[in-house]
Amino acid sequence: MNNIIEECKGKIKAEADALYTVAEQVDSSYVEAIDAIMNSKGRLIITGLGKTGHIGKKIAASFASLGIPAYFVHSCESLHGDMGMITKKDVVIMLSNSGKSQEILNMLPPLKIIGATTISITKGKDTPLAQGTDIAICANAGSEIDHMGLAPTTSSTAALAVGDALATVISALKGFRKEDFALSHPGGALGQKLLKEYQERVNKA
Repeated sequence: MNNIIEECKGKIKAEADALYTVAEQVDSSYVEAIDAIMNSKGRLIITGLGKTGHIGKKIAASFASLGIPAYFVHSCESLHGDMGMITKKDVVIMLSNSGKSQEILNMLPPLKIIGATTISITKGKDTPLAQGTDIAICANAGSEIDHMGLAPTTSSTAALAVGDALATVISALKGFRKEDFALSHPGGALGQKLLKEYQERVNKA
C-alpha cells in the first residue's frame, strides 16, 4: 500500500514539475495571443481532438466563465461542415501536442482563406502546426507520466495550464468583476451568493 501511495505522489509531483518547465517557456507569443484575443471583433474558437479535444472544451468553458465568449469546435467536425461556424473576425486556438495531427493540420488552408487569426499550442515552434499558425505558443512538458510514456498526461495538463493562464490574464485585463462572474454562474451557489450581495448593494445605494 505504501508503495502505491508513494507512486501516486511521484506521478503528481512529476506533473507539477512539468508545469514549472512550461512556465519557463513563456515568451512574447503569450503577449501576441492575448493582444489578438482582446482586439478581436469576433469570438474565440478552441479546437482539438482526442484527449486534447477534451482539454479544449474545458479551456473554452473557462474563457466563457470569465467573460470571454468562447466555443469549442472539434477538429474533425470542422472538416465536415463546422468550419462554417468560424468567421474572419474570430481567433482560433489550435491544440495539438505533437503539432502533426493531420485532422487539425487540414484546418489550416480553409482557416487562412476565411481569414481568422490562428494560435497554436504545441510542444515546439518547429512543428507543422506551429509553423502554419499566426502565433505559436510552446508548451513542451517533457515525458508523459505513464509507464510507457505514451498516454497524454503532462502534455494535456500543460495545455490546460496555458489555456487557464491566457483566460485569467485576459479576464483581469478586461476588468471582469465578481458581479460579472455571478451573471455567468446564476445557477450555482457561488453565483447566487454574489448576485444577492450585488443586489443588496444596489438597494442600499
